[in-house]
Amino acid sequence: MKKIERALISTYDKTGILDLAKTLVNFGVEILSTGGTARHLRDANIQIVDVSDYTGFPEMLDGRVKTLHPKIHGGLLAQWNNSEHVKQSLENHINPINIVICNLYPFEDTIAKPDVTLEDAIENIDIGGPTMIRAAAKNYHHVAVLTDPNQYTDIISELSNNDGCISDETRFELAKSAFLHTAHYDSAISNYLTNLDSNEDIDNFLTLHYEKADTLRYGENPHQDAAFYRTETKPSPCAAWAKQLNGPALSYNNILDLDAALEIVKDFTTPTCSIIKHNNPCGLASAENLQDAFNNALDCDRTSAFGSIVGLNRKVTIQTANTIRDAAKSGVKIEAIIAPSYTEKALNALSRVESRRILETGSLSDAEPMMQMRHINGGVLIQDQDAHNIDKSDLKVATIREPTAQEIESLLFAWKACKHVKSNCILLAQDTKTVGIGAGQMSRVDAAIIAVRKAGEKADGSVLASDAFFPFPDGVEIAGDAGIRAIIQPGGSVNDESVIETADKYGIAMVLTGVRHFRH
Repeated sequence: MKKIERALISTYDKTGILDLAKTLVNFGVEILSTGGTARHLRDANIQIVDVSDYTGFPEMLDGRVKTLHPKIHGGLLAQWNNSEHVKQSLENHINPINIVICNLYPFEDTIAKPDVTLEDAIENIDIGGPTMIRAAAKNYHHVAVLTDPNQYTDIISELSNNDGCISDETRFELAKSAFLHTAHYDSAISNYLTNLDSNEDIDNFLTLHYEKADTLRYGENPHQDAAFYRTETKPSPCAAWAKQLNGPALSYNNILDLDAALEIVKDFTTPTCSIIKHNNPCGLASAENLQDAFNNALDCDRTSAFGSIVGLNRKVTIQTANTIRDAAKSGVKIEAIIAPSYTEKALNALSRVESRRILETGSLSDAEPMMQMRHINGGVLIQDQDAHNIDKSDLKVATIREPTAQEIESLLFAWKACKHVKSNCILLAQDTKTVGIGAGQMSRVDAAIIAVRKAGEKADGSVLASDAFFPFPDGVEIAGDAGIRAIIQPGGSVNDESVIETADKYGIAMVLTGVRHFRH
């Protein structure tokens, strides 16, 4: 344990700093400070020594030079168990600084402003702060360094319980946090500057910084260790930042499926329900209300819905909650539900199943597309989210028969739905509900066979969406034999002519989008 005798405080975010400073004063600690922090402490009647008085050197260059002085950095970097360090320090009037409390100019907040200039960004690059933090963290055997107001309460408690001392273990943990802090700060600066002149929509350099949110019981399988990391701040409404209201801790697979369930329903403006198994929808429907959307999605494939994740894009009312409870009573096990919000009655009703995980995201109205990343061994793939939408005017009718207005509505629903299904995908729909889904097959014809088999009698009169073109007419033949009335697909195959001829043979209306929706 080391007694704190001298502290250096220089903070941009002054949250909680007065309580910590008062605790230090109570233990007889001398406080050095600069600029606005010094004024803030003095205004609270806390006695401090200006760094300029301590060093005998004024703050200068519009505040760019404050703490860059040997009396400061000698006090931070000297190893006081090293006799030569002690000798040199005494000869040069350098005293120990035992604790640094510092956080940095808000560079990321600055560059997030729509009208920020390069000059503004440059002026918000902190130099003295990171230098002090790194020096203190390097010398953690002798110096404690605090970079986050959230650390203050624990440090106050430790000082109070240990007569003004901080343990070796605590100083080491604080040092690790400090280096993470400066690494993230430097990454934000380097990302901004190196990509400033890029003519590409995607940055030339990518530095990832995620914070551990939870250690998971295991990964996809019990023999795999796993953890969950997420961004430091909440982006657009998403599963990663949803608030859990009920149920046990989330598993690795829960998180993946909750993300899939939410991202699908975010794509629809009308009340919509998705039912997810193994990252694929086994049912999806839009309706005038959530309870009808849930029932219609469930009817697509009740067998696969056992042990599913449910995504909803509206506040859940007691009516919807009772509909879900009725399904559970009939033998449909629902592992988790994710929705923007719940009425109190709805939450109470759904929470009666203690093992059911219930998550709340907040309003989806301000949801925006986000970049998507996939990790491979030795690299990362990054792409824009597949947010491409089409309407009736974008469709090119390729067949003799044109689709009816009702078929077009159903085709557009099916097209939007199929982009959320793993390729190869064939999806069958009636009105605005799925009736059969063939997902993740190596051949498109197998996906068509599965979708038709899943739909059964409901295939007759349905419409079909294919996430990519038909390489051969065989998939269309399966659709025709099943009584499918209309098809939406990208087109662009070398066999388009024979595919369209086959559709005409069965009296199927076929429209082309010119866009594919692969999802690997």
